[in-house]
Amino acid sequence: MNAQPAPTERRRLLAVFIDFENLALGFRGPNMRFDIARVLRRLVEKGNIVVKRAYADWKRFQNYTTDLHEAAVELIEIPRRHITGKNSADIRLVVDAMDLGYSKEHIDTIVIVSGDSDFSPLVSKLKENGKHVIGLGMQASTSELLRDNCDEFIYYEDLTAPVIAPVVPKPVAESLDEKRRKLFELLVESCEALRRENRDTLWSSMVKETMQRKRPAFNEGYYGYKTFSKLLEDAQARGLVELRRDESNRTYIVTRFGLELENGARGSSRSAPAAASAPAQLQAPVADRIDPPPPPETAAPPEGDADDEGPRLSEAEAQALEARRRISEEDPAAASAGAADRPRRRRGRRGGARRRAQKATAGTPAEAPAVEATPAKEPARPRRRAPRKST
Repeated sequence: MNAQPAPTERRRLLAVFIDFENLALGFRGPNMRFDIARVLRRLVEKGNIVVKRAYADWKRFQNYTTDLHEAAVELIEIPRRHITGKNSADIRLVVDAMDLGYSKEHIDTIVIVSGDSDFSPLVSKLKENGKHVIGLGMQASTSELLRDNCDEFIYYEDLTAPVIAPVVPKPVAESLDEKRRKLFELLVESCEALRRENRDTLWSSMVKETMQRKRPAFNEGYYGYKTFSKLLEDAQARGLVELRRDESNRTYIVTRFGLELENGARGSSRSAPAAASAPAQLQAPVADRIDPPPPPETAAPPEGDADDEGPRLSEAEAQALEARRRISEEDPAAASAGAADRPRRRRGRRGGARRRAQKATAGTPAEAPAVEATPAKEPARPRRRAPRKST
């Protein structure tokens, strides 16, 4: 049976358009500065970025041009508004986005870095043409109309959130040199990026592609590994990831990593003492913990039968009757003498009363109603005719 290749998802191709003048409104504080590296680091988790353009009057934002050039962002110069009388940056951004949406069919995702509600019609038109639109802006300067119209929206403040825990546990990090520590940090960060994108199955090929998007110069051979599978096996041996092989193509799948492994280990360690302190009834098998069913209730005999038979003799009375029976067989005179002392068997009240009533009715037959005697009629005598006189 031939092994099947690991399933691969189609890569997203992103085009990023930055309205820098609108974005700079949220960075007026002295200690606040826009970091393009944080934005691109988050967007590269979505897919490959093929277009990066920023629109502004760069004479006003010269302190940002160096960072944008290093990030390979194309700077579009827009004249100052008091010269043209219009917001030329917004118009130019809309024209470029619509032109790219029609001419570049292979680009399926458009990212608009702005919070201006004027871009809401642009978002609707791009979605109408089958593009996936992602918005990104400052929480204080973002319009709800634009935010709700995008397919996804990312707040810049969420990108700068402090890291709660280190990516690589401290005991493991102390046993590694600087080069390998950065390698395993990149590995765990790539797995976390795939989790953020709702990837349930983390194939090894997907993890490697994400690592290459985050760091294009990544190559496992530079770190001394012949294949990427060897790198994953080493990470599993150090307790950073948990792997399993797919049965069909025999490739690795990352099931757990980083904090997921630590939380699982803590959960198992806590459940062990809890099970030891549980009552014996809870630790018993399920069949033993089930209460036995109550004994079936015996049906009461009918009243007539029970009353006729009377109450049953106890064991002591039965033994006494058996002893008297033996004495009567041996000495009939003694048995007749003690017959008066025998305990009479009780009968039910209702049964005795009913039998007494039956005997009473049987002994006194019902009297027939009195009928007056009528005298018997005498039979009618035949009349004798008088003899005829002879003439």
